[in-house]
Parts: sequence; C-alpha cells; structure tokens
Amino acid sequence: MTIRLYDTATRDVRDFEPLEAGRAGIYVCGLTVQSEPHVGHVRSGVNFDVLARWLTHRGYDVTLIRNVTDIDDKILAKAAEQGRPWYNLAAAMHRQLDAAYTALNVAPPTYEPAATGHVPEMLELIEELIGKGHAYAAEDGSGDVYFDVRSWPAYGELTRQGIDDMEAAGDADPRGKRDPRDFALWKGAKPTEPITATWPSPWGRGRPGWHIECSAMAGKYLGPAFDIHGGGVDLRFPHHENEQAQSRAAGRPFASFWLHNAWITTAGEKMSKSLGNSLTIPAVLERYRGIELRYYLLSAHYRSHVEFSFEALDEAAVGFRRIETFLAKAPAATDDARLGELPEAFAAAMDDDLGTPAALAVLFDTVREGNRAEDPRPHAARVRAMLDVLGLDPADPVWATGGGREVERLTGAVDALVGALLEQRQQARAAKDFATADAVRDQLQSAGIEVEDTPDGPKWSLG
Repeated sequence: MTIRLYDTATRDVRDFEPLEAGRAGIYVCGLTVQSEPHVGHVRSGVNFDVLARWLTHRGYDVTLIRNVTDIDDKILAKAAEQGRPWYNLAAAMHRQLDAAYTALNVAPPTYEPAATGHVPEMLELIEELIGKGHAYAAEDGSGDVYFDVRSWPAYGELTRQGIDDMEAAGDADPRGKRDPRDFALWKGAKPTEPITATWPSPWGRGRPGWHIECSAMAGKYLGPAFDIHGGGVDLRFPHHENEQAQSRAAGRPFASFWLHNAWITTAGEKMSKSLGNSLTIPAVLERYRGIELRYYLLSAHYRSHVEFSFEALDEAAVGFRRIETFLAKAPAATDDARLGELPEAFAAAMDDDLGTPAALAVLFDTVREGNRAEDPRPHAARVRAMLDVLGLDPADPVWATGGGREVERLTGAVDALVGALLEQRQQARAAKDFATADAVRDQLQSAGIEVEDTPDGPKWSLG
C-alpha cells in the first residue's frame, strides 16, 4: 500500500511520492532553546521520529534534518533576566533538550544544524532576495532588512490568507517597513543587546530573523526542493508561511508536503511557558518511565489535540504495562524484533497518515490473541515487531536505564515470587488444605494478580 500523508498546504491526504525514488528528505523545525523542554515541546520530536522510522521500514533512505534555534529575542531576554551570557543559556537548554529526546527514544536526526552556525548561508539568501526585488534594506539606518510581502503575489497561499487580512508582523520595529506585514530577514544591532549576538553583514552588524534561518538550513542540507517540511501546528503562520514565501521568491521550490502535529493543551490552552502550565520532561519522568510517556504521546493521532492530564497518563502507563506483562510471560522466539511479521492491519494504519491509534489497537488485539493462544510466541514476535517500529520495544537497549531492562528484571522477580506462591497453593490443594489454598489466592488477588486454573496448571496475569 502507498503511504498517504495529510498535506497542510492542500488540506488533503495525498499519496507520498518522493522527488527521488527510494529517498525521503525531511526538514523539521526544532525548538528555540530558551528554557527546559516540556511535554508539549517533545511531541513534535516523537511524531516525526515515528514518521522517519515508518518511511525507513517501508524501504526509504531517509534524511532527517531537525534544526535548533540558538539565537532569538526570547533567548536574549531570558539570558539577561538570569544574568548569564545568551550562548550559555542556549547551550544549557540544548543539552536538556537532547536529554529529553534520549529519554523518549527519539533517534538523532541525520544532522541537527544550529542557526548560529549558518549565518553565511542566510546572508547569501537575503542578498538573492534583494537582487530579485523581493527584499529591501530599511531606509531609517537601523540595519534591518525586510521581505517585501507584496512583491510575492502567492504570499499567504500556505495558510490561505489574503495579505490585507493579516496582522502586522511584530518581529521588528515597523518604522523602516514599506508594509506593516513585511517581516525581518536581518535585524540590525541594538545598543541594548550584547555585541556577541551580532555578525557582520553588508547592512552592518546584526543577526538573522527567525524565518530566514530555516530556509537557509533546509536549502543547505536538503537542496532547493525536498519532500517534507514538518513542525507544530502553531508554526504554520507566520513561520512556515514566511519560509515558503522567501524560499520560492528566491527560486527554490522548497517543500512538496507540509506536515503539522497538533498541540498538547492544559485546561484547553496550548502548553507553553508563557501560560505557566508547562510540565518539564525531568519532572514528568520522576513519575513515569520514558517509554510510558512516549506511548502516551503516540496513543493519539499526531494531528489530534491532546488535553494533558496525569490521569490519562496513568491509564496509558497501565495499558503499556499489560503489553510488557504479556511479553514477559511469552518471550518471542528471537531477540530481534525486526524478524517478527507486522500484521497487515497495523501496516495499513501506519500507511494511512501515520494512524498510530489504529495501529496500537491492532497491537492490543494481538496481545489478547496471544494470551488465549496455546503457543503465544508467534504473537509475541508480532507484538515486538510493532513496538520496534514505534520505538516502544521494551527490550531495546535504549530503555536500559529505567526502561525495558529494568522492567524485565522486575517482571522476572515478580514471576519468581508469584510462582513460589502458586506452588504453595498447589501443594495445599493436593493436601486438601483448601483454606490455605484460598488464602494464597486471596493474597495474590489483593496484589492485583488474577489466577486462572487450566489443564496445564495455574496461569497468572495482572487484573
């Protein structure tokens, strides 16, 4: 079956047809490293990690570029508030972001470019735009350079807006603009900002605007045209609209598909630092394992908004532990999850715009079938294969710290203890000491363990 993806630009699910057969180029807008990453931040990383995994499974050679914005108005403001150099703050928060991705088994991208390392490419693109009549230097001597939105008739096509219906761009002082909606490509140096946050340019020292960064980095690593551009739904406007406009105005076709993941909300509002309702990854991982949080994030479709609650995360954790219990009781015939066969219904769900909720439903159906089967090992192999594609295989070494290996050790210990109690119960029943046998069963039930007597002996499961 052909992989089909929802393209935000066309507002339709389309067949994925790469520009080059067998290869897929993906650019994902990463984070601005201004503060600790929270659950809402990492959803994009997890979702696009699954996209890359599924494309790879389907035989594509995937190049995934995920940038880091390490110079920005917010970074400068927060660093000033904290009395530290802006680059110190950005580096520290970048390390925390990497740690969060690692804790959730988000594989490293093919390359992770930082904005500050690509200023020459940005300056080159800006000069191209000026040369083509789509950008201009401000006449007020500020050193700012703006994109002329009215010079590009297609401006607004990604989000289907007319220019006159748009709000003014708030990324720079409007005094030097021809139109309030023109957005900054280059920001002239300000006396209130550190000189370390500026670079030389034909228009004087300054720093790049946010939007030009991604266009330049995508072009450098994926070329003028590539397959998929991704990011959070909140980036559609103005960020992605501006990226597309400036890239195409410079003669670069840019992205064939636009994919956007939805928000994680709390109390109906987007999870963000400004709302004061964010939940940092280290804090959440004090209560849950990374594999459980990843499972929770994948239990909803990437385009569905998620209302975060610890109750929902509790339910997700319990559900995932049922899968681990089954695998502990029914080890697959091989340690290599890739050797298990994926059910057709699972593959169909993933091919249909990464339908992870439907895919997980197939996984649980397979677990239930395995629990009823005389030989559960083939089912366990299929479960492992599905989990592997989703980055959720408990036996993957990445979960060794507080993850799959720890669960295996704990499950093994519980299995040994329960087995000993069941042996005591069997001995009591054989001696017709039914009071003791019933007491053992009640003790197990009080611990949430159900016992089923079968012709092959008692079997236990979590209730």
